[in-house]
Amino acid sequence: MSEVSDDVRAAAPVNGPAGASVRGRSAPVVTLFESYGSGAAAIGRAVAAALGVPFHEQAFSSQQLEESARQREKEGLLTRMFDAMGDASFGGVDVGDVASAQRDRYDLVVQNTAQVEQWARAGGVIVGRNGAFILADRPGALHVMLDGPLERRIVRAAQEAGISQERAARRQKNEDRVRANMSIKLYGWDPRDPARYDLVVNTGRMDPDTCVEIIVNACRSKTARRVS
Repeated sequence: MSEVSDDVRAAAPVNGPAGASVRGRSAPVVTLFESYGSGAAAIGRAVAAALGVPFHEQAFSSQQLEESARQREKEGLLTRMFDAMGDASFGGVDVGDVASAQRDRYDLVVQNTAQVEQWARAGGVIVGRNGAFILADRPGALHVMLDGPLERRIVRAAQEAGISQERAARRQKNEDRVRANMSIKLYGWDPRDPARYDLVVNTGRMDPDTCVEIIVNACRSKTARRVS
């Protein structure tokens, strides 16, 4: 269920310039947001190949988010230990640290927004990165949410990553929460709101090829309406 067939999957350019098929006219733009395990990587690559545009992966992989969660857990334990010992120098919050964190957030937003807008000018399929929010008013851009039953998403993610379903379930709890929180904190929007999207696709109820076909046709239809 998690694989896109060979006749649909082609060699889509990844993070590269738009192909010749879209030069000279406005290239298709599709943003994808997925609940963990909804198949955005495979479906997104196939959509990009069908439209002849580059594919841009999420900024952070599942493994990176998992490792970050482990690190935060270790740091949290250490913080509680120092607090219990009454060491305020470790547990205290410095005003300079707060200001620095705010600057870091601002820089992240500026850099990510510029990157997404640059990719959109060339056309592409963009996974995550708050693309649906940044490009909400871009004419012709199609914004898609991928979702599905939790159990099926966990099974798919485990198969794709080659990990146990128990580990995939732990990743799901962390990843769905973290990705939403990053968008809320950095951009002030909740990517889990289906009203933000043109299309919501249940990848647990349809095979990947059908999902790709639906997205591609919707993108072409929206682009054609904009041109006409």
